[in-house]
Amino acid sequence: MYRWLLCFRYLRTRYIALASIISVTLGVATLIVVNSVMSGFSAEMHERLHGLASDILIECHASGGMPDAEAHLEEIMKVCGDDVVGSSASVHVPAMLGIDFNGQLITRHVNFVGLDPKTYDKVSHFGRYLIHPENQAQVSFLLREQGYAVERDQFPPSGWEYRRARVAYEEALQQERARVEALQGPIESDVEAQGPSIGFLAPGELTAGADGGTASVFDPMVEQYPGIILGISTCSTRMRDAENNVRDHYYCRPGDDVRMMFPNASDNAKVVNQKFTVVDMYESGMSEYDSTFAFCRLDRLQDFRGMIDPETGVRSVTTIQLKLAEGADLNAVRDALRRRFPPELYAYNIQTWRDMQGPLLAAVRLETTILNILLFLIIAVAGFGILATFFMIVVEKTRDIGTLKALGASGRGVMSIFLSYGLLLGFVGSGAGLIGGLLFVKHINEIAALIEKVTGQEVFDPTVYYFTEIPTIVHPFTLAWVMAGAVAIAAIASVLPALRAARMHPVKALRFE
Repeated sequence: MYRWLLCFRYLRTRYIALASIISVTLGVATLIVVNSVMSGFSAEMHERLHGLASDILIECHASGGMPDAEAHLEEIMKVCGDDVVGSSASVHVPAMLGIDFNGQLITRHVNFVGLDPKTYDKVSHFGRYLIHPENQAQVSFLLREQGYAVERDQFPPSGWEYRRARVAYEEALQQERARVEALQGPIESDVEAQGPSIGFLAPGELTAGADGGTASVFDPMVEQYPGIILGISTCSTRMRDAENNVRDHYYCRPGDDVRMMFPNASDNAKVVNQKFTVVDMYESGMSEYDSTFAFCRLDRLQDFRGMIDPETGVRSVTTIQLKLAEGADLNAVRDALRRRFPPELYAYNIQTWRDMQGPLLAAVRLETTILNILLFLIIAVAGFGILATFFMIVVEKTRDIGTLKALGASGRGVMSIFLSYGLLLGFVGSGAGLIGGLLFVKHINEIAALIEKVTGQEVFDPTVYYFTEIPTIVHPFTLAWVMAGAVAIAAIASVLPALRAARMHPVKALRFE
């Protein structure tokens, strides 16, 4: 009992012990905050990456793709059995996106994807990233009347209502230009000098039929080109205005027409130049996808690229995506498919979603590990402070230690006083750090806003991260090992002083000056 009484007495009367407690507290709190934020970002990233990509991806590198996706799926089901709960075939092709913006041609390199609306959402979270609520429930490549991004205040008017108003304005502008030319002669404007617009439609424009034959008159007031869904960053830019508010500036919107240029699937490759009508936008929050992807119907892209056998009518695809059952072993299924479709015979690349994002996931894990090591050095510094403090106490209390031994205290008992003191410092410091860290994590967004207000500097820039707030996740296991590590460091730091005190001879200690 006397050991704990002495520990509490030293704890209350030694201000240097308070400094050690504060060091441990700050170290534990910092580790909890950093691990919570890193876990939040990592979980958010994993969810989005997994939602964007299916569990297993089978890609064909041949220019013509893999023929007869249905036959491939039947063979895949024989290999995988009940592990596969969903599948979808698609076509991926590199393309050039052209957007007409105020008479200027904006071009983007994109990955053009032809997908099946009925099955694609079963292997990924594609639908939830669309901005129209009805498309989130069921993907459609038909232009909606209105109702795009209803939760956004800054999103411009879109849909058929906007399209009709824009076409009516274009018609009125052309009529006025024709009237002026009739009165004054041709007027060469800056827009005309730049050539025809590819985004806006001329009323009565002639378009080729589906078979490339007879032309028909296209009425943009009631008709649309094949629908396309653009990644939101391919047709917009996010920046801050003069008042430092985050604003999205759109080069096109649902209801506008764009042009896609991509190669066909023949051996003698030629460029297909096709107009599309933007029917929705895709926003996952991952710039790698939002700035490089565009989507259309699978059958449309197969038609445009000529991925249909003229004799059998069999269609080809470039990618098959698989959704596995909960708990299925991704690597085992991948390896089984690789054995069935060996690279020596098939130009297929079979990967899991983790394989595709391996470098990024490994970088995040490495960053988290290094941060934990560096931050644990803060607690290690506190441990050296505890070590120095205890050596000072041993020197100062030499006569007291001699008195305790003369009264019958054993060396083990004296040693346990300092070990208990170290444990007490560790428990108090880690407990305070635990409470402080959890409170900081709970109010981290309010604290970030306060820091921004005081310093005028951006702590969490939404133009970079595309998150509305800082994501955090607290794992009980993380709390346990952080606190255990802090207590262990404090206890280890007290071992050497405790050994020195335990080995003191009582007579020499009493004669110490």
